[in-house]
Amino acid sequence: MIFGYARVSAFDQHLDSQIEQLREANVDRIVQEKVSGIHHQKEELTQLLHQLVKGDTLMVTRMDRLGRNTKQLLELIEELEARGIHLVILNLGIDTRTPSGKFILTVMSAFSELDRTMIKEKQQAGITIAKRKGIYKGKKPKFTLKHDGVRHAIELHETTNKPVKEICKITNISEATFYRRWREYQKLKNTVTTGE
Repeated sequence: MIFGYARVSAFDQHLDSQIEQLREANVDRIVQEKVSGIHHQKEELTQLLHQLVKGDTLMVTRMDRLGRNTKQLLELIEELEARGIHLVILNLGIDTRTPSGKFILTVMSAFSELDRTMIKEKQQAGITIAKRKGIYKGKKPKFTLKHDGVRHAIELHETTNKPVKEICKITNISEATFYRRWREYQKLKNTVTTGE
């Protein structure tokens, strides 16, 4: 089956043009959505992706209907390819059912990888210079003891008999993060208790 996906970013925008193009391309079913591209959660698209099976085709009018950037798109393409699902992007003439369509995506993927490598190299060079100057402080941990999820996890661990695995699922933090922050919390508690 060929599934068309049409999306606009705002509720006052219209899907008519995309729907017309998808109908002209003979899709079997069209899924519509009104949600901003910066939102990671596109519910209709997520549901559609779960429904797709091997041999199906996902069709969009433009690349940015699926993801905000090349990285997001390439991650999606890799997932679809692994599941044996084809992708057609009408305005770019990309059709993974054809050898030329697959080639274009391979080239895009290579450029994206090159871009990521160059960014990493620049970051590494900046870190090396900062270390040499003695001003490198390292990456600030996102999940500190002040983080809502971490605080909730510690509270659950102290007040319930729930296993750590379940607590981490509830609070959306990793087990490794929990144990690191738990040790930090215990150390802090002991310091306050002993008055060191």
